[in-house]
Amino acid sequence: MGSASCVPEAPCRLRHLLLQVRDETARLLAAATPGAWMPRQFDNPANIDAHARTNMIEILADFRNEPVDTILTGVGTGGHITALAETLKMDWPGLQVFAVEPAASPVLSAGAAGPHPIQGIGAGFVPANLHADMLDGVVQVEAEAARRFAQAAARREGLLVGLSSGATLAAIAAKLPELAGLRMLGFAYDTGERYLSVPGFLAERKAVAAPKLHLADAKPN
Repeated sequence: MGSASCVPEAPCRLRHLLLQVRDETARLLAAATPGAWMPRQFDNPANIDAHARTNMIEILADFRNEPVDTILTGVGTGGHITALAETLKMDWPGLQVFAVEPAASPVLSAGAAGPHPIQGIGAGFVPANLHADMLDGVVQVEAEAARRFAQAAARREGLLVGLSSGATLAAIAAKLPELAGLRMLGFAYDTGERYLSVPGFLAERKAVAAPKLHLADAKPN
């Protein structure tokens, strides 16, 4: 599960314990079930390989004549960003790759895990599929910034994306001043439809009082 400390300590310690119980239970079930198999997306190297053989090839083709200078993307299982760094840096030696993580759970940059509402990134530990030595830095993003940028993408660009994509957009905005003039690439991971029930995801509107209707005032047709 990783050796990161927890903030706040008690809730995180309980969470790690529950995750360990979950993983051990899954292993026991797999061992006792003929033909069973555990994907183990956080440490199965096939995760990295699948990205390297598919979307990395698409990126190289799309930007062959105008290479990307900087990539910023979140860390979920670690497979995507590791494939990005290891594959693309072979063709673009000057490429910089920055990981995006929740400010409330800065495991990669500060070694501290904690609860946060940005679903899809910030698992609370360092996945084995994340080859951190290939990264050029980490950008912390506040949950409120991720929410605001996700909402802005929908309002201004017509792109309904989730909080993790909002976090990437917020990280790009934060790095723009120091990386001005460079070609930057980020990723929108999935549709925002999956997050409609997340508290605070939808922009709140001011309540408008409905006009009162009295039956005595209604006139028959």
